[in-house]
Amino acid sequence: MNTMSQTSIKARMIVDKSFRIAEVDKRIYGSFIEHLGRAVYGGIYDPGHPLADEHGYRNDVKQLIQELQVPIIRYPGGNFVSGYNWEDGVGPVDLRPKRLELAWRTIEPNEVGTNEFAQWTREIGSEVMMAVNLGTRGIDAARNLVEYCNHPGGTYYSDLRKQHGYADPHGIKTWCLGNEMDGPWQIGHKNAEDYGKLALEAAKAMRLVDSSIELVACGSSNTSMATFPQWEATTLDYTYDEVDFISLHQYYGNQENDPANYLARSVDMDHFIHTVISTCDYIKAKKRSKKDMYLSFDEWNVWYHSNDADSKMDPWSIAPPQLEDVYNFEDALLVGSMLLTFLRRADRVKMACMAQLVNVIAPIMTETGGRSWKQTIFYPYMHASVYGRGISLKPVIDSPVYDAKDYTDVPYLDSAVVHDEENEHLTIFAVNRHLTDALDLNCDVRSFEGYVIEEHIVLENDDLKAVNTADNEQVKPHSGGNSTLDGGMLTARLSKASWNVIRLRKA
Repeated sequence: MNTMSQTSIKARMIVDKSFRIAEVDKRIYGSFIEHLGRAVYGGIYDPGHPLADEHGYRNDVKQLIQELQVPIIRYPGGNFVSGYNWEDGVGPVDLRPKRLELAWRTIEPNEVGTNEFAQWTREIGSEVMMAVNLGTRGIDAARNLVEYCNHPGGTYYSDLRKQHGYADPHGIKTWCLGNEMDGPWQIGHKNAEDYGKLALEAAKAMRLVDSSIELVACGSSNTSMATFPQWEATTLDYTYDEVDFISLHQYYGNQENDPANYLARSVDMDHFIHTVISTCDYIKAKKRSKKDMYLSFDEWNVWYHSNDADSKMDPWSIAPPQLEDVYNFEDALLVGSMLLTFLRRADRVKMACMAQLVNVIAPIMTETGGRSWKQTIFYPYMHASVYGRGISLKPVIDSPVYDAKDYTDVPYLDSAVVHDEENEHLTIFAVNRHLTDALDLNCDVRSFEGYVIEEHIVLENDDLKAVNTADNEQVKPHSGGNSTLDGGMLTARLSKASWNVIRLRKA
């Protein structure tokens, strides 16, 4: 794309190493694997595949996940967990029961369970965020699962794990107290009072088994819930002293085919985060607490392409294709802006899980028994995860703005900045939301004396609807971005509707 032929708008930015927000918790680059569709069976696990390892896991998928450097993966759900008996997924595989899976109306064969998943995450260099069933189960099943996973031995459940072939404890640190319990669609749905009481008692029992674990209480399923944000206030009123995080979930779509409005939806995400932080701080003040409540945005993504197709699915099959969104270029731009929102809120957003990782609304797609490939959203996710580690800095931005259908004063320039002090790198992430004009950025980086430009990565495409398939990768990044640095002033041209990663290093 020839950006020089585009008309342009101008924006200014100041980046200073003293404008610190917080250290980025690497877990904001987490993901999610649910027993849903082909996420597990045909996705990460495909024992008949020519590239499967001795345990049945696809090595090609492993390599793609390792490119993303995913630090933590939420498991086993999602809506699935609210009807799941964890005991079904341990022990000899040939003795495990097949169950009707009510959340997604399939049959769950239980070939993959807790031990297999924990082993797989270790092999790919990740950790498990384990969710417990507070829908059809409760306190007893939750504390038994912690004992099974984390106790060294000498008790019924820890010795059962050893009998199942796993002598060492899995040491799972992060645990979710149920999933979307405010949702009427959830098996075992509860009101805020009942959930708060149950979550409190489950948390206390789980911590008695292992005092080192971190716990995530269920927040609202999304901002459109009638109970938001009172749900958070009531839940935290009960659980504030016993949990470490409150969860947030949000998906966006472009059903109206309005790209300008769609690319502004990260403004809504920022408002969502702000409201939840305010609610947390209200409960903190009410309780006269010294503890800050952190946020776990443990479900987020674009999700709308596959909804109609899935509604026609016949029930009660094993691992049918479900929620297999095929993402386009404009989806990648919004995913990039959502990641930038997390970075600018790094003081309070400490975990986030893109939902999901493989096949199901995912950056990675596979053919069962066949090929694998990168969706368009793979790239901003990868760039943020690989380069967005260090200290999040607050950029001071002066950008032209626009009004969209649902939002006003939306900046054309969306940006976040991360300083890797240890390796002496500065990374400027930037999205140009303008659909027709390039953006000429003038950025003051004089506090980073002696730095030079290492590369300017760009993700761009003239067609907002361009997609990637196994046969044709239409949307992929290049390192031919247009930027210069002179006297501490960075000048960059950001092409229309583009994702940019400008990397500086100490010379």
